[in-house]
Amino acid sequence: MSERGAVPQNPWVALRPGEDPALHALRVSSAHRSFLDSHDETATVRSVVRESWLRSARRGIDPDSVDQPALLTGADLEQYRGGHPMALIRPVVRKLLVEDAADNGLLIAISDERGRLLWVEGDRTARDRALAMSFVEGADWSEDHVGTNAPGTALALDHSVQIFAAEHYNRTVHDWSCSAAPVHDPVTGRLLGALDITGGPRVAAPEVLQLVRATVAAAESELRLHLLNAPRPLTSVLRLETFGAGRPALHRGGERIPLSQRHAEILLLLTERPEGLSSDHLAVLLDEHDLDSVTIRAEMSRLRRVLGADVIGSRPYRLLAPVASDVDDVRAALARADTAAAVRLYTGPVLPGSLSPGVAEIRDELRARVQAALLRDGDPSQLARWTASVHGRDDLAAWTAYLSALDPESALFAQVRTKIELLDRQLAT
Repeated sequence: MSERGAVPQNPWVALRPGEDPALHALRVSSAHRSFLDSHDETATVRSVVRESWLRSARRGIDPDSVDQPALLTGADLEQYRGGHPMALIRPVVRKLLVEDAADNGLLIAISDERGRLLWVEGDRTARDRALAMSFVEGADWSEDHVGTNAPGTALALDHSVQIFAAEHYNRTVHDWSCSAAPVHDPVTGRLLGALDITGGPRVAAPEVLQLVRATVAAAESELRLHLLNAPRPLTSVLRLETFGAGRPALHRGGERIPLSQRHAEILLLLTERPEGLSSDHLAVLLDEHDLDSVTIRAEMSRLRRVLGADVIGSRPYRLLAPVASDVDDVRAALARADTAAAVRLYTGPVLPGSLSPGVAEIRDELRARVQAALLRDGDPSQLARWTASVHGRDDLAAWTAYLSALDPESALFAQVRTKIELLDRQLAT
């Protein structure tokens, strides 16, 4: 805010101790209107909120509704969340948070690593009110889907955060505030999901975020005990490897399972759509012309024999166990604005031999996002790394950005300029 001292020193905390929530809500609401109505990208809010608003706007997220076309319900939800590692922390969360939230207007939500709400518990009246904004079990509350919100933004940035009232990108959520923190596998560090407290303005107090963090610490300790006593639930986490020209593979614990191109394509597409895909939709994503549902069923049957029947469900085809991927790693680095990590991790392209339209879209989107981050940052060391790689050596925009970051008197400047001239001649022919 423009008033002296109005912005909390800690960018992750919404309110300072003693700050008037009503006055702060008015200031934030004014900034939100200015951002949406006047496209004011200098909105006077915390940097973490402004950057999330910008991401939300670039993604074209509707600020006036929360649609959930891929809502997971019934047996599908039960099966998915029952097999998710976050199920192991639910008893701790219930003991530390849910029991006290039952009659005080608070909701306690546990999400998976992509922002899907696995459990929403707490005050019955608050749960009924939350139906109006689709804050329900099985809903997708990732930042990519609904814009700025505590669980979704905590996952996008891999950091605990509070979102207060009109700091939410979506207007339907402006009566709520929330505090959330990510949960990690205590051994591998892999992001498993998020824990969130949602309620009124008092949820934005600093001590509430401290409570969420403390509960996450207890939950991760519980996960560690499970690992020591019964290691299979965590060590059997699956990880898809798609980058580069080598044969794609799935890692399970210490085992590396080579995959055919088609099986890797199917797994990648299913990781992108946790709600599942019909055989017809999957066929279109794999090949717009030559595949039919019979062929898809045969491929899925073969894939089940490779992975086990407990990994893939049917009607629709969907993953029954969490599957991480190298694509996820790069996206996570980009979300937290760590371009150096994104460039280091991106040894792509994604399944370079694949002609699948669905895979091509993922491949092009990821490369474009890495390139955009590089051009935005203009870091000469990262541009040097990118232009020396197989996926960046002919990237004229990156070479041009690299040139502008160099000392015109240096020998390297002349070398880079020569490379640009060569690329210009090649593109002109």
